[in-house]
Amino acid sequence: MYITKMTKKGQITIPAEYRKKLNTEYYSVEIKGDELIVKPVRSVAGSLKKYAKKGKSIEKIMEEEKKSFSEALVEKHTG
Repeated sequence: MYITKMTKKGQITIPAEYRKKLNTEYYSVEIKGDELIVKPVRSVAGSLKKYAKKGKSIEKIMEEEKKSFSEALVEKHTG
């Protein structure tokens, strides 16, 4: 067992030994009672399935995202 400290930005370090064993960059995080549960995620796509936009091509989704981002920037700097 390791003890790790949270940074001011809310980050904690997963010890290298564990990171190597788990071999992933993505983790799911949840709270159960007073415990923080951290689990490796092998497929980010699978974990994001509930957010999928059915019936739209990736190109269309990216186009919409760029437009939304541009509008947000304009609003931030003019409002």
